[in-house]
Amino acid sequence: MRQIRLNEAITEALKEEMTRDEKVFFMGENVSAHIFGLTQGLFEKFGKERIRDTAISEEAILGAGVGAAHAGYRPIVDMGMADFMLPALGPLLDNGATWRFTHGGKCMIPLVVLASFGGYIGVGPQHSKCLETIIMHTPGLKFVIPSTPYDAKGLLKTAIRDNNVVVYFFHKRHIALAGEVPEEEYTIPFGVADIKREGKDVTVVATGYMVSLALEVANQLQEKGISVEVVDPRTLEPLDMDTIIASVKKTKRVVVVDEDTLRCGPGAEIGMQIMERAFDDLDAPIRRVGALNFPIPAGPTEYLVLPKPQDIADAIRGVLGVKEPLPVKAIETAKFF
Repeated sequence: MRQIRLNEAITEALKEEMTRDEKVFFMGENVSAHIFGLTQGLFEKFGKERIRDTAISEEAILGAGVGAAHAGYRPIVDMGMADFMLPALGPLLDNGATWRFTHGGKCMIPLVVLASFGGYIGVGPQHSKCLETIIMHTPGLKFVIPSTPYDAKGLLKTAIRDNNVVVYFFHKRHIALAGEVPEEEYTIPFGVADIKREGKDVTVVATGYMVSLALEVANQLQEKGISVEVVDPRTLEPLDMDTIIASVKKTKRVVVVDEDTLRCGPGAEIGMQIMERAFDDLDAPIRRVGALNFPIPAGPTEYLVLPKPQDIADAIRGVLGVKEPLPVKAIETAKFF
């Protein structure tokens, strides 16, 4: 099967859905200039009416998206980086997430909010946030985080066809990630987790770029005789706890890895749901790996705050009760795209 990059998979999904439905359009700051490579060739194909450059006003962009969706269109708004959504939380949380309910179901808000997120490229606290907790906490929003090009395309096509507001985050370190993507039509349903790697000794539940780190750690620990199962929820709302619980019941041990902060992060929610549903199946306390409750530093010092492969290995060591250290390779230093 052919291999393409994650940003190319997103571009393909946009092209296919815009071709399929003329109500779909894409807008954001300078999107005609192929930011992150997401709109390569789309401006030339669909023109300025459907690949729309906007003013530098995040609140205006999201507000216009909500309004266009309310009017019957299927907009995809590009926020650039998730951090930039903060000035626009009013239209997103107060309007987009609630209007279908406050109007008694008489209107739909088929809006996709697209944004890159996360750290590991050294660009500091205002360009490295995750914001997963805010989105996951808000009723009325669906929430997608792909970790492979295959998932990125299939989940985006599903998001565009959904009649609700879907927040779609992709990690900056995954933009150039290559992977297998079929040329034929496919979609991926929401609320269906994927087991990225099967194992028998411990379950690692990971999201976004943490999936890549968890898989790397699992490969290294396999050489030491430790079998790690890696489960990727793919969507945090709806959240497929059934697949996670089934894996936990098999391995009896679990580590939850997420790049948001440990305090009140998605890892805390997933961990508590495991406690509520599978406490008697656990042979060890749940371990969480996440960012410290501290602004993300700029440059290489961001690794003092963000989760590291060794943190994942140490957590696995803890739930397995292994006494000797389990050293693993560190990830590369800060990389600017």
